[in-house]
Amino acid sequence: MNSDRWVREFPAAITVCDAEGVLLAMNDKACATFEADGGEALIGTNLLDCHPEPSRTKVKQMLETGSPNVYTIEKGGIKKLIYQSPWFQDGAYAGFIELSLPIPEAMPHFNRDIPLTS
Repeated sequence: MNSDRWVREFPAAITVCDAEGVLLAMNDKACATFEADGGEALIGTNLLDCHPEPSRTKVKQMLETGSPNVYTIEKGGIKKLIYQSPWFQDGAYAGFIELSLPIPEAMPHFNRDIPLTS
Protein backbone atom coordinates (compact mmCIF):
# COMPACT_ATOMS: atom_id res chain seq x y z
CA MET A 1 0.00 0.00 0.00
CA ASN A 2 1.27 3.45 -0.89
CA SER A 3 1.65 5.04 2.55
CA ASP A 4 0.41 8.50 1.57
CA ARG A 5 -2.42 7.56 -0.84
CA TRP A 6 -4.95 7.50 2.01
CA VAL A 7 -4.19 11.18 2.68
CA ARG A 8 -4.85 12.19 -0.95
CA GLU A 9 -8.24 10.46 -0.99
CA PHE A 10 -9.32 11.13 2.62
CA PRO A 11 -12.87 12.63 2.47
CA ALA A 12 -11.94 15.70 4.54
CA ALA A 13 -9.75 18.63 3.49
CA ILE A 14 -6.17 18.40 4.80
CA THR A 15 -3.89 21.41 4.39
CA VAL A 16 -0.30 21.60 5.70
CA CYS A 17 1.88 24.70 6.06
CA ASP A 18 5.33 25.37 7.46
CA ALA A 19 6.08 27.61 10.46
CA GLU A 20 6.03 30.73 8.25
CA GLY A 21 2.67 29.86 6.70
CA VAL A 22 3.91 28.56 3.33
CA LEU A 23 1.58 25.84 2.05
CA LEU A 24 3.45 22.55 1.75
CA ALA A 25 0.67 20.10 0.89
CA MET A 26 -3.03 19.78 0.19
CA ASN A 27 -4.99 16.59 -0.30
CA ASP A 28 -7.52 16.16 -3.13
CA LYS A 29 -10.44 17.42 -1.00
CA ALA A 30 -8.51 20.57 0.03
CA CYS A 31 -7.56 21.25 -3.60
CA ALA A 32 -11.23 20.95 -4.59
CA THR A 33 -12.37 23.09 -1.64
CA PHE A 34 -10.00 25.90 -2.60
CA GLU A 35 -10.29 25.42 -6.38
CA ALA A 36 -11.71 28.94 -6.93
CA ASP A 37 -8.63 30.34 -5.17
CA GLY A 38 -6.16 28.27 -7.19
CA GLY A 39 -6.48 24.76 -5.78
CA GLU A 40 -3.24 22.81 -5.94
CA ALA A 41 -1.45 25.88 -7.39
CA LEU A 42 -1.70 27.39 -3.88
CA ILE A 43 1.07 25.02 -2.74
CA GLY A 44 4.19 27.14 -2.28
CA THR A 45 2.23 30.32 -1.51
CA ASN A 46 1.75 31.85 1.92
CA LEU A 47 -1.63 31.20 3.51
CA LEU A 48 -1.51 34.64 5.18
CA ASP A 49 -2.06 36.10 1.69
CA CYS A 50 -5.29 34.07 1.42
CA HIS A 51 -6.91 35.35 4.62
CA PRO A 52 -8.64 38.72 5.04
CA GLU A 53 -8.78 40.40 8.45
CA PRO A 54 -9.50 39.46 11.17
CA SER A 55 -8.63 35.88 10.11
CA ARG A 56 -5.17 36.96 8.93
CA THR A 57 -4.25 38.26 12.39
CA LYS A 58 -5.58 35.07 14.02
CA VAL A 59 -3.56 32.84 11.68
CA LYS A 60 -0.43 34.95 12.19
CA GLN A 61 -0.85 34.64 15.97
CA MET A 62 -1.28 30.86 15.67
CA LEU A 63 1.90 30.58 13.59
CA GLU A 64 3.84 32.69 16.10
CA THR A 65 2.61 30.89 19.23
CA GLY A 66 1.98 27.38 17.93
CA SER A 67 -1.41 27.43 19.61
CA PRO A 68 -4.20 25.23 18.19
CA ASN A 69 -7.53 26.57 16.99
CA VAL A 70 -10.75 24.51 16.85
CA TYR A 71 -14.22 25.64 15.79
CA THR A 72 -17.23 24.75 13.66
CA ILE A 73 -18.57 26.58 10.63
CA GLU A 74 -21.46 26.22 8.21
CA LYS A 75 -21.00 27.13 4.55
CA GLY A 76 -23.12 26.10 1.59
CA GLY A 77 -25.39 24.14 3.90
CA ILE A 78 -22.53 21.94 5.11
CA LYS A 79 -21.47 22.03 8.74
CA LYS A 80 -17.75 21.43 9.34
CA LEU A 81 -15.35 21.00 12.21
CA ILE A 82 -12.17 22.99 11.58
CA TYR A 83 -9.22 21.61 13.53
CA GLN A 84 -5.98 23.58 13.18
CA SER A 85 -3.06 22.09 15.08
CA PRO A 86 0.69 22.56 15.12
CA TRP A 87 2.80 19.71 13.77
CA PHE A 88 6.32 18.80 14.76
CA GLN A 89 9.35 17.31 13.06
CA ASP A 90 12.01 15.72 15.27
CA GLY A 91 10.37 17.46 18.24
CA ALA A 92 10.60 20.94 16.72
CA TYR A 93 7.57 23.05 15.76
CA ALA A 94 7.26 22.81 11.98
CA GLY A 95 3.95 24.50 11.09
CA PHE A 96 0.23 23.77 11.06
CA ILE A 97 -2.12 21.14 9.76
CA GLU A 98 -5.75 22.06 9.14
CA LEU A 99 -8.41 19.37 8.99
CA SER A 100 -11.80 20.44 7.67
CA LEU A 101 -14.22 17.64 8.50
CA PRO A 102 -17.84 17.65 7.33
CA ILE A 103 -20.11 16.77 10.25
CA PRO A 104 -23.83 16.01 10.41
CA GLU A 105 -26.21 18.67 11.67
CA ALA A 106 -26.96 16.51 14.69
CA MET A 107 -24.73 13.75 15.94
CA PRO A 108 -24.46 11.56 19.01
CA HIS A 109 -22.16 12.54 21.85
CA PHE A 110 -20.82 9.88 24.22
CA ASN A 111 -19.34 10.63 27.62
CA ARG A 112 -16.85 7.82 28.24
CA ASP A 113 -16.47 8.91 31.88
CA ILE A 114 -20.02 7.72 32.62
CA PRO A 115 -20.35 3.92 32.91
CA LEU A 116 -22.74 2.29 30.48
CA THR A 117 -25.83 0.74 32.01
CA SER A 118 -27.83 -2.07 30.48
